[in-house]
Amino acid sequence: MRGRAKPPAAPLPQRAGVDPVRVRLPADPAGAWPTVRDHLLDRFAGAIGTVRVDAMLAEGRFVGADGCAVRPDEPYTAGRHLWFHRDFAPEEPVPFPVGIVHRDERLVVADKPHFLATTPRGRHITETLVARLRDTLGLPGLQPAHRLDRLTAGLVLCVVRAGDRGAYQTLFRDRLVRKEYEGVAAYDPELVLPRTVRSRIVKERGVIAAREEPGTVNSESRIELLEHRGALGHYRLLPATGRTHQLRVHMNALGLPLVDDPVYPVVEPDPEREDFGRPLQLLAKVLEFTDPVTGVPRRFESGLRLSAWPDR
Repeated sequence: MRGRAKPPAAPLPQRAGVDPVRVRLPADPAGAWPTVRDHLLDRFAGAIGTVRVDAMLAEGRFVGADGCAVRPDEPYTAGRHLWFHRDFAPEEPVPFPVGIVHRDERLVVADKPHFLATTPRGRHITETLVARLRDTLGLPGLQPAHRLDRLTAGLVLCVVRAGDRGAYQTLFRDRLVRKEYEGVAAYDPELVLPRTVRSRIVKERGVIAAREEPGTVNSESRIELLEHRGALGHYRLLPATGRTHQLRVHMNALGLPLVDDPVYPVVEPDPEREDFGRPLQLLAKVLEFTDPVTGVPRRFESGLRLSAWPDR
């Protein structure tokens, strides 16, 4: 059985580290779209408006595989590929730099700051780790091998070439990466640590908070106390699995929600608000694995520190 043909390469360069959008013209049901413009209006008018679609066509923003601008009156051709750059909505700049922990011909290991999304998605497009690194390092093919929650700071492993991505993604999928986090939360002298927390975590699409429920266990975290100062504790968090919000959920279940968590134990009225002075006190501190390409042991450590636990 033959696989689907690979789409042609994009004729437009990235803009601000973001790829152009690719559109494949579907089968035309009974001549519904005589021209390319008819289809684009049908497809995008609800999202960006008829006037804007016409303006983008007039500006030559939609191009074909040859890089030439598409004329509004061109006949519709099913299966044709078009590309365009979306209009970037204004985004509040994340006022923290991206650190580079390691860089070679194959890998970039970045220190992602709090509040910066890993990949372009939803309302975070240009203010993302991937867009920043592609733009500043001049690496248009850079891709993350895994994801780190927007509110969490710390290490993100990226590949320079798309062909290497699968090998490193497999490490994370098969749990062959030792991940170590640090967190700051309340200190409870009655709680016996270290301990391993196992539970079933469910995260519904469109619901901000994940929850624990009875059933087959799908998450495991080891919680260790490194130090305590008065009412606060400094914790090492070792996830054996990678459920969404896993460490935040498990710390909350122990009665130790992470400092400045806008979701656990109670979802704040506007949990997506960018309060740069109150970052979630969670840091992806260490990544350790055997390189799947070279066979060499790798260990990377974040240079960031949690603001609620300053060095003395």
